[in-house]
Amino acid sequence: MNPELLDHKHAAIVADLSQCLVTRTLGQVADEARRDGESLEQMVDRYEIDFAWQVLGSERLRSSSLAALEQRLDRPASSAQQASLVAVLAAVAAAQASDVLMSFDNDVADRLSGLLAA
Repeated sequence: MNPELLDHKHAAIVADLSQCLVTRTLGQVADEARRDGESLEQMVDRYEIDFAWQVLGSERLRSSSLAALEQRLDRPASSAQQASLVAVLAAVAAAQASDVLMSFDNDVADRLSGLLAA
């Protein structure tokens, strides 16, 4: 989903969330693996990294983001809130360059829930 298709509030959330992502390029990860004497496979396993668009579009992140939102709201998320969460994650994922990597171990769920609950 393109950010242009989102309403103003969602576009602002997409922008805010995109700015706080901790990502590295494939080249940066390769340089680090070389310094540490690791293969890419070893580094991927150690850091639980994948392409950012894959992490952001994963069921794992959707589930953890929904759980964080519901905890923050202290109630189950409405259908509209769940749809907003999915739309924002899809838009942020679509905006990522194809060679950008990120870890599953990040604070996206907490940040996103805070932005959506505000």
